[in-house]
Amino acid sequence: MAALIRPGDTRLTDATVVGHKFARQQRLREAGFTVPDFVCVPVSAFDAVAGPRPSTSDDDVLYWARGSKEAIAAAPMPPGLAGDLVSAAEELGGLVAVRACVVADEHGDGEDGATDAFAGLTDSFLYVRPADVPAAVVRCWASARNPESVAYRVRRGLAADSARVAVGVQRMVLGTRSFVAFSRDPRTGAPTGVIAAAHGIGEGVVQERADVDHFTVDGDAVHADVVVKRRMVTRGPDGPFAAEVPADLADAPVLSDDLARQVNDLAAKVAAFFGLPQDIEGTITADGRVHLVQARPIVFAPPEPPRVPWSNHNITESFPGVSGALTYSQAREFYKLAFHDAYRRLGVSERRLADKKHHIDRMIGLLDGRVYYRLDAWFALHGQIPAFPLVRPWWEQSMGLDDAEPPTRADIVRALPSVPGLLVRLAELRGSVRGFLHWWDSLVERADGMDAWSPEELIAFHRGLWAQVGERWGITLMNSVYLLSWATATSALLRRWVGADDKRIIGGLLLGGAENRSVLGVRSAIALAELVAADPVLATRVQDDPADEVWTDIVGGAHGRRVARAAAEHLRRYGDRALHDLKLEEPSPRQRPGMVVEMLRPMVRGGLTVADSRARERAARADAEADLRQRCPSPARRRVIRALAAGLRWFVKTREDTRYCRSQLYGLTRQVLWRLGDHLVEAGRLDERADVVDLTVEEVFGAYDGTLIDSDLRAVVARRRAERLAAASRPDLDARLSTAYDRPVVDGLPARVEAAVGERPAELRGLPSSKGVVRYPARVVLDPSIEPESCRDHIIVAKETDPGWLFLMTAARGMVVERGTLLSHTAITGRLLGIPTVVAVPGATSLIEDGAMIEVDGAAGTVRLLPG
Repeated sequence: MAALIRPGDTRLTDATVVGHKFARQQRLREAGFTVPDFVCVPVSAFDAVAGPRPSTSDDDVLYWARGSKEAIAAAPMPPGLAGDLVSAAEELGGLVAVRACVVADEHGDGEDGATDAFAGLTDSFLYVRPADVPAAVVRCWASARNPESVAYRVRRGLAADSARVAVGVQRMVLGTRSFVAFSRDPRTGAPTGVIAAAHGIGEGVVQERADVDHFTVDGDAVHADVVVKRRMVTRGPDGPFAAEVPADLADAPVLSDDLARQVNDLAAKVAAFFGLPQDIEGTITADGRVHLVQARPIVFAPPEPPRVPWSNHNITESFPGVSGALTYSQAREFYKLAFHDAYRRLGVSERRLADKKHHIDRMIGLLDGRVYYRLDAWFALHGQIPAFPLVRPWWEQSMGLDDAEPPTRADIVRALPSVPGLLVRLAELRGSVRGFLHWWDSLVERADGMDAWSPEELIAFHRGLWAQVGERWGITLMNSVYLLSWATATSALLRRWVGADDKRIIGGLLLGGAENRSVLGVRSAIALAELVAADPVLATRVQDDPADEVWTDIVGGAHGRRVARAAAEHLRRYGDRALHDLKLEEPSPRQRPGMVVEMLRPMVRGGLTVADSRARERAARADAEADLRQRCPSPARRRVIRALAAGLRWFVKTREDTRYCRSQLYGLTRQVLWRLGDHLVEAGRLDERADVVDLTVEEVFGAYDGTLIDSDLRAVVARRRAERLAAASRPDLDARLSTAYDRPVVDGLPARVEAAVGERPAELRGLPSSKGVVRYPARVVLDPSIEPESCRDHIIVAKETDPGWLFLMTAARGMVVERGTLLSHTAITGRLLGIPTVVAVPGATSLIEDGAMIEVDGAAGTVRLLPG
C-alpha cells in the first residue's frame, strides 16, 4: 500500500520521493518558518497507476498523452489510500490545497530545482473538502500527461513519460491578502527586494487575475507602485472565483511599508537558509500574520544577449551618406592594410595580429549603404596596443564615445612599461615621416600618364601600390597616436597653468609655422582666384559661364599664359582634393577640371587673397601669445608651453600632410578604376564607365584576371545600383546603434523615425575653435553638393566637414559643427580662414533651422539663436 508521508518521516525531505516543492517546505517547517501543515502522496503511488512508455513520434506522443491521461484518471486508487486522504484532510482543518509536483530524478533535476526551474505544468486545486481530496489527487496524477506538459519535455530532449508526480495535501490558510516576493530583483539580479501583492488569494497574483501593487525594498527604503484595485481572486462555494475589491480597499496600498519590509525580510531569511536567491509565495491572514506557502530558487530573466556596437561618428567626414560597392571595398582594404601596419609598428606581435585577423577584416561595415565603425572590433584590436590606455580617453572622444568607461589605474600601470619603447619610436618619427613623404611623392610622379596604360598595367600598378600601403601607411597612424598623447599632455598642462581658457589659447598657438599640404592647396586656390580677379573679363566668365567651358579656355591660353600655367599647376598638384574625395563614385578635379572653376567662384567674389589669409593667421597667433602672457606670467612656463605647442604644430602638420597623401591615394585609385571602366565599356561588358562604382575592386579586376563568379557585370551593376538608390532615399541611421550579435546585421537595423522637434534652447555650447563674433543667417548643410554661393554671408551649420568643403567655407562667415575637436579639419580651417568656428555642438543641425539668425562666438564656444 502507498502510505501517506506525514511530518516526522525523513522521506518528506527527499526530492526524489516528494519533489523539491514539498521537500523544501518541510525543511522550512523544521527550521521554524510558518509553513502550513501538509502530508504527501509519494511518487510510488503515481508509478502504480502510470502507463507504459510511448513511441518516439511526436504525433504519436501527443496521442498517447491524451490516452494515458484518460487511463490514469480512470485507474483505481491504491487500497486504503482514499480513506487515509480523507482522514488527513479532516485533521488538517477541513479545507485543503491539493498540489502536484514533478519529482526530481537521480541527478536532482526536477520542478523547482536549484539549477533548473523546470516548469511542472501540472494541476493544483484549492479549497478542497475532505471527501473530494481523493478525486483531486487522481486529477493531479493525470495532469502529468497534460499534452502541453508532455510536449514541453519532448522539446527539452527528455522522455515524454519522464514526468512523475508526488501530490501534497496542505492546510488551506484563509488569507485576505497574498504576495509573491523575490529576495533579489529577478530582472537584473540587483540586491533589491521586489514584491507583487494583491487582495485575495495567491492565484490572483500568480495567474495575473488580480490587480497588483508592486513594492521595491532597498534596505529600509520602500517604494510602492500602487494601482487602483478592482479585481481579486477569493474563496467561493465551489472554489476560487474572481470578485470585486471592496471600494474602501481599492486605492490604498495592499501592504504598508512595515509589512512590505516584513515580507522582504522573510524572503531574505529564506534565501539565507537555502544559500541562494529565492522566490517565495505567501498569504496574510486577517490578523496580519504572514504565512509562507511556497519557496523556490529565483528564475532570473536571461541576460541581455550581446549586441554589436556601431558608430559613424567621424567616419562620415570621409564617407558621408551612401557609399557604393567600389568605395566600400577599397575603404575596407585601406583599414585592413593601414591598421595592420600600425599595430605592428606599435608593438603588437604578428602572432597576436593573426589571432585577431577576423576583427581586422571587419573594422568597418556597410549598414544600409552607410559606412560604420564596428566598435567591438576596434576595441579588441586597439586593446592589444601596450600603450592604448594612455590615449584611450582622447581616442574615445574622437570616436564619439563620451559615455565610455575611463581606463582604470591598473590599466594605466600596465601600460607604463611601454613608454620607453614609444619614446624610442617618437625619436625616429621625424625621419620616418620624411621617408614616407619622399616615397609617396616619388610614387605619384611615376603614375603620370596612366590614362595611356593597358588594363594589365593598371591592375599591376594598383596591386603594387596597395601592397606598399600595407607596409608603409602605418606610420601615418602612429603619428595620430603621438598627436593624441601630445595633445593630452599639452592640454592638461595648459589647464593647470592657464585655466579655463586653455582651448582658446592652444587653438591660436597651433597657427603659424611651416605650411602643411592642405594649407598649401588652399592658398594655391586663393592665389589662382587672385589672378582670375585681376582680369575683369575672366572674373565675369568664372561667375557666369559654364565651368567646363571656362576651364578649357583658361588652360588653352585664351586668358594669358600666366593664369594658364597657374591653373595647370594647381590641377597637377592639388587635383585630387575635392568634396568627398575618398568616395570613388565621386569625380575629383582630375576627372572633371571644371570643378576648379566652381571652387574659385566664391573666392573671386569674396576678394580673398593669400596675403590676407596669412595676415589673419599671424593675428590669431599673436592674440594667443598675448593671452598666454597675460594668463601665465612665468617666462619659464611659457617656454614650456611654446615648446609643447611647437611639437603639436609638427604633429598636426604631419597629419594634414599625410591626409592629403590619402586623398592622392584614393585619387590614383579612382584613376585606375575609372580607366578600367572605360576599357570594360570598350569591351562591351559595361554600358558606361560610371558603372564601376557598383562593382567591388576585385570584381573589376576579376573581369581581366578570370576570377569572376558572376560574369554578367551588367546584371550585378543593375541590382546594386537599385539597392544604392533605394538606400539613399531612406533617412540616415543613428550615429550610434547596435545590432544583435548572432543575427545577420541587416535583420537588426533599427527602424528609422523622424525625430520630434522639441523646444529649441536659446543657446548652444560647443568647443571654441576660432575666435570672433558674427551674426548671420544659418545655412544648414546636410549634403555639401550645393552651390557655394548659397553659403555666402551665412554661417555654415553641419554635422562634420572634410577638406572638400573648402569652397563652401571660403564663402561663409562662420561655422558650427556637431562633431570635431581642436585638432579637427573644421577647427584648423576656421582658424586658417579667420572665421568664428565652434565644433562639438550636439544636435546643431536639428536645433538650428536653416535661415534662422544666429550669433556665433568662436572664443566662448557659444551659439545663440536670435529672435526672428
